[in-house]
Amino acid sequence: MGVPAGSRPTNTLAIVSLATGAASFVILPLVGAIVAVVTGHMARRDIRRTGEAGNGLAVAGLILGYVHLALFVLAIAVVILIFAGLLAGVFGQH
Repeated sequence: MGVPAGSRPTNTLAIVSLATGAASFVILPLVGAIVAVVTGHMARRDIRRTGEAGNGLAVAGLILGYVHLALFVLAIAVVILIFAGLLAGVFGQH
């Protein structure tokens, strides 16, 4: 059938970005966030070039991906601080 007159096709990478960004919080930790960020940037570049729809989806995927990455970095920092505190407690006592 094709695309109806007057409507623009939605960029596939924008859909992938949003889906993996959401999935990064549920089933694809870290990998999903990285895929969401990469495909989100690729989608926005393609959308600017081709005029396809889906910029909002790409931005939402980027936001979800970056938020997940920030939370991941924060969690790693907390784990390192806890581990350093435990080591200081164990080796600090003589």
